[in-house]
Amino acid sequence: MSEQFDFIVVGGGSAGAVIASRLSEDHACRVALIEAGERPPEISSLPIAPPAMQLNPATDWMYTADPGKAGLGLNGQRVPVPRGKMLGGSSGINYMMYVRGHPGDFDAWAEGGAAGWSYAEVLPYFRKSEGLAASEEIVIDRAAHNTAGPLGVSVRDPILPAARQFVEAAVAAGIPKGDYNGRNRGGAAGIVSLTQYTTRDGRRASTYQAFLAGEPEQRPNLTVITGAQATRLLLEGEAGQTVATGVEYRTAAGETEVAFARKEVILSAGAIGSPQLLLLSGIGPRQELEAHGVSCLVDMPHVGKHLQDHLMCPLIYPAPGIGVTMNDVALAMGPDALRAPGGPLPADPADDAKLSPELQQLKQEAERGLAEWQASGRGLGASSLADAVVFCSSGVGDLDRHDTEIICFMTGGNDDFLRTILNLDTTRFFDDPAKRAASDSENLMLLANPVLPRSRGEIVLDSADPGVQPAIRMNYYDDPHDLKVMVAAIRRTMDIAAHWPGNRKLGALNVPPFLAEKHGYREGSEPSDALLEEFALHFSLTVYHPTSTCRIGDVVDPRLRVFGVGKLRVADASVMPAVIGGNTNAPSIMIGEKAAEMIAAEHGVRLAEFVGERSAGQR
Repeated sequence: MSEQFDFIVVGGGSAGAVIASRLSEDHACRVALIEAGERPPEISSLPIAPPAMQLNPATDWMYTADPGKAGLGLNGQRVPVPRGKMLGGSSGINYMMYVRGHPGDFDAWAEGGAAGWSYAEVLPYFRKSEGLAASEEIVIDRAAHNTAGPLGVSVRDPILPAARQFVEAAVAAGIPKGDYNGRNRGGAAGIVSLTQYTTRDGRRASTYQAFLAGEPEQRPNLTVITGAQATRLLLEGEAGQTVATGVEYRTAAGETEVAFARKEVILSAGAIGSPQLLLLSGIGPRQELEAHGVSCLVDMPHVGKHLQDHLMCPLIYPAPGIGVTMNDVALAMGPDALRAPGGPLPADPADDAKLSPELQQLKQEAERGLAEWQASGRGLGASSLADAVVFCSSGVGDLDRHDTEIICFMTGGNDDFLRTILNLDTTRFFDDPAKRAASDSENLMLLANPVLPRSRGEIVLDSADPGVQPAIRMNYYDDPHDLKVMVAAIRRTMDIAAHWPGNRKLGALNVPPFLAEKHGYREGSEPSDALLEEFALHFSLTVYHPTSTCRIGDVVDPRLRVFGVGKLRVADASVMPAVIGGNTNAPSIMIGEKAAEMIAAEHGVRLAEFVGERSAGQR
């Protein structure tokens, strides 16, 4: 079987869902969207559900990576790299932080040769998507926002006390409140705010829910093909005159199908999937391809190279009495049955007697939280618990923009969360993980996260078989500068913790016992740089932001057209010339919006009129 379309979009994630939706606004234009996963399960609408969506093969590609010099304290010294495998992609399994990046990030892109990608030129595409729900809880730069776009953006309701306290602590440490998505993301002092989430009415706004669900998905000119993993691009012509004509894909039943594109194929499979598909199709470094028996059609040495990602170090503090919610409830919100440490909880109430008293209480709390969220969109389930954030400078080097992000996570996590989702070796992280796992003590996690790394990794084939995952080599801390920034970021995080307001001071930072013994550390004392460096090398892990593996200038031109191949474009986080100084979902959506407009302009496609702008409110 085969079908003819005007455009084929490969990957229905943060960028691809946007592109397919926008191009299909012109009913004369036939669009196919090919997605390896399915429609998101109902539980994906629940903001607190990321732990149930990650490490779940139904919704996650289940990638793991070689972290390079880092990861010494991770199980198997491998870092999990969750990537969404469903319509909505990673926007359906992420922690939903709506962060655009520093304006200087995009100006640096343009100055480096990415014409058309300066901050002033990309801001309209951020605004086009956004549907901000005004809130008196945050400072808003009104001119930078839009309230009428399809992508819900809001602050959780109600605000948890610990989030307010984090903001107060940051202010006391010299970091002012502000709009981190504004036109000026703070000065040298940095900026702090409650988190702007991609949620609407307390429910996740993935790109599936925002751009495809409902009317767009029913358009007769939009064909959404799910359960279909693209295996290679169909290419015609010789070197220098190669043209993409379609896509081969494998169905869930194991059958091979093809779809043909009259005008263009657009790869939006992400910073891992897009370079892998190019490599499988013979577009990439000749020597690497031929080593796996793949005929090199276009010798392009930069495909899969220049991989960047953000690292975070989890700093866990005892936080007695401040109302921090534990991750047990988040873990309990599974797609089919409540999930807890040790496996699924019985779904049949008659089986409750088989549970320990602790798990019975956990199930009851989870059910109450879920019922409240289902009825009102409020309560425990209304956010991913990453409820407040700081952007600031580490003080390392001479920067004119922030190189550090600090996230306040409203839980310390339980042993199951830390051991599985974060892959920490908890036997080394804590004195007695078994005792901690059974404890009801409240804990708070502050995440130190440098956002302008200099280290570079790569995506390379492990096999010519599309069913075999590529090798992901992160090369974290390959550049020594990054470790210096991480230590400085940890110290900035500790300074905020030391300014915690009122009578509810945080307890002493959890320092893994083997590091405390080695470096002569005593609880509550000042850790040395050498201790913090080892802490970072052992327990750093991904913030889920891989980028730059098909970057503008090396693999694609500023209009995202692949060099040396006609009718082929890449539009996702892989095209970023460098990772932005913040979370990457919002910029990926922006890339989708801008790509759709460029494609439409080149092919005479008529997009719907831009919707905006109602007042977003201002404080």
